[in-house]
Amino acid sequence: MDGDGLHLSELRRYVRRVEDRWPVDRALLGGARVADANGAGRQRERGPEYVVVLVSEGFEGVPWLERVYQCASLWDASEMGDEADVHCYTAAELERRVERMRRVREAVESGLDLMARTA
Repeated sequence: MDGDGLHLSELRRYVRRVEDRWPVDRALLGGARVADANGAGRQRERGPEYVVVLVSEGFEGVPWLERVYQCASLWDASEMGDEADVHCYTAAELERRVERMRRVREAVESGLDLMARTA
């Protein structure tokens, strides 16, 4: 684990595993662990520990459940300490989901960019 409680090297490996199947344009991490690292208070509804939002134009034409199943199966829960709530969208699909899904919106607005050099 890194100093902020997130296992950044494993998170990067996860993104590379997904990239072996699809070209990833964006990879964002939200959820309770990110909120903890950002100093969120203890008295709150935690929700899922990890929320992963993957954006790829390669998802176009791939059924949503198939994308999610494959990307979720690449997540190493034993290494990360918990399962991830995985979301897989094209850029257009993400725009719609940000408006409708709080978890996705929070990951986009305040989550960790897993493709940034400093992530």
